[in-house]
Amino acid sequence: MMAKFSTSFIFLKCMEVILKNEGGLADHPNDPGGFTNMGIARMFYSDLDIKNLTREQAIEIYFDDYWLPMNLTGIYDENLVLQIFDFGVNSRSKRYGFNTALKAIQRIVDVEQDGKIGPITKDAINNYVGDIVYLYINERKKYYFDLAKRKPELQVFLAGWLRRVDHTRFET
Repeated sequence: MMAKFSTSFIFLKCMEVILKNEGGLADHPNDPGGFTNMGIARMFYSDLDIKNLTREQAIEIYFDDYWLPMNLTGIYDENLVLQIFDFGVNSRSKRYGFNTALKAIQRIVDVEQDGKIGPITKDAINNYVGDIVYLYINERKKYYFDLAKRKPELQVFLAGWLRRVDHTRFET
């Protein structure tokens, strides 16, 4: 893999799951992201040749534009990191960025919901008593149910979103 990722084994581990979840080319008329490849949406990268995007390019985009801004390094529970990262990838919006995924974990650990993962949020996550991954998975599912209810044109994606959540885990 590329040298700049060598210090982030968890990122590469997560990428295997994310790329599997995202699949290849997709252009569903109801998808707000529009034409995508490996989850990289034309909506965010209008100048990029999405159709001919390589795996290496996708990984670099995920590192620079998703992983680094989400600031998940330092969260001890790798399964939780995967869930937050995957939710950030799947729920990113032009208007709110990664707020949906990041505020969900902040709600669970009862810290200020500013949509930024800093030392206070990480400390609360790492010292949380209880099944935080289970709670986060439930937050994800609740979000998808609510989204499909608010925007009926997205109901076509609900079963896939729920399946994605259930299959977002590391292979053993």
